[in-house]
Amino acid sequence: MSNENTYLGKCFCGTVELALSGEPKMMAYCHCDSCRHWAASPINAFTLWAPDAVQITSGKESIGTYSKTPQSLRKWCIQCGGHILTEHPEMGLTDVPAAVIEDFSFKPTAHVNYQEAVLPVKDGLTKFKDIPKAAGGSGEEITE
Repeated sequence: MSNENTYLGKCFCGTVELALSGEPKMMAYCHCDSCRHWAASPINAFTLWAPDAVQITSGKESIGTYSKTPQSLRKWCIQCGGHILTEHPEMGLTDVPAAVIEDFSFKPTAHVNYQEAVLPVKDGLTKFKDIPKAAGGSGEEITE
């Protein structure tokens, strides 16, 4: 028997359900133009997971995909339009919006793409100009 955490997530109407195992690789806020427009929000709260930690458990036939760039394959429910996840093949990670995961304690550690912020946030978390160096960015930090 595994003691690994399992979290459940679903789209807005519940047609598409997913199971997440273990813990995310990162939890943070994104301020990039692309995420803001996709989320229809000034800030996007995200969780990054290893792809094999994310399983669609029902509703696969109701998933739509859009790829503005090869870096992001955004997936949503074609029934309600609710977001499900975004695959980042070049990074080897899957982004699941924090709001999609039920009974999950979102504990962000940073803000990414803060140079594009339209809503300043003073919360004491690290603000990366783009993304951390380990993820292929400059790693440059911006002060609050």
